Amino acid sequence: MKNASSLAAMALIDPRTKYPSEFDKEDRQKDPGLDVKMTTEPDLGQSTYKGSGKLQGRRALITGGDSGIGAATAIAFAREGADVAIAYLPEEQEDAERILSAIEDAGQKAVGIPGDLRELSVCEETVQKAVDELGGLDILVNNASRQVWNDGVLEISDEDFDATMKTNIYSAFRVTKAAVPHMPPGSSIIFSTSIQAYDPSKELLDYAMTKAAFNNFAKGLSGELLPSKGIRVNAVAPGPIWTVIQPAEGQPEEVVDNFGKGSDMGRPGQPAELAGAYVFLASEDASYVSGETLAVTGGALTP
Repeated sequence: MKNASSLAAMALIDPRTKYPSEFDKEDRQKDPGLDVKMTTEPDLGQSTYKGSGKLQGRRALITGGDSGIGAATAIAFAREGADVAIAYLPEEQEDAERILSAIEDAGQKAVGIPGDLRELSVCEETVQKAVDELGGLDILVNNASRQVWNDGVLEISDEDFDATMKTNIYSAFRVTKAAVPHMPPGSSIIFSTSIQAYDPSKELLDYAMTKAAFNNFAKGLSGELLPSKGIRVNAVAPGPIWTVIQPAEGQPEEVVDNFGKGSDMGRPGQPAELAGAYVFLASEDASYVSGETLAVTGGALTP
């Protein structure tokens, strides 16, 4: 019979080797890209995430929920008992179908909402459809983001800058503004920010600006909504996470080929490793947490 210490040792996993650091060379894709076309697909938790009822009866809207971190969060929320709506670009339908099926396989209601959140009307219609289809809304995850690398500030065109601001900041602001009137006390709003908010890369200046703005918005909004409406507002700051954003114009080719190797973990993170952070912030386990940014960075320090 095994003793407690030996059982504990068997359960331990070295985080440095939990996932590989070396991948086959990844083909480039055009932004926004598709998970299903990746040579090495990210782990979204399909075969690993096990729920325990932490979000039973909850109703969530996740923007950018078709792939990467948003998709892993959608799967985790469903396995924790939440009905989930995901918003995504129409060209991402193939990825979205997989996640909608995973939500349904967990026994929960799945709602797919295609559309371009750079448009005000689409933001408002997305929230309304989520509310109508789910019968309400008490979790909002602002995750949709555009990340396209440029070789320095002089190479960021006005069109590129505008697209990044509208995809990231405008959409999150507008979706949040549309959602808040529907959200009762006890609801949770979560923003996907980034290590780039603290340690911006020279190739990602416009993207990094938006992630810093998310940190600021989450903290300021918490100061408004917590005392006035009982809605908690937080953020998650991922480090280098292996998603389709990276090869789909999100990083230079040489960065993609060595992605995450410079982290203290010696490897990139996987979306499945982020899901628990979102579950925590959405659940009653975080009932006294608001205005916080939870860093999941593979060891990189944040202020």
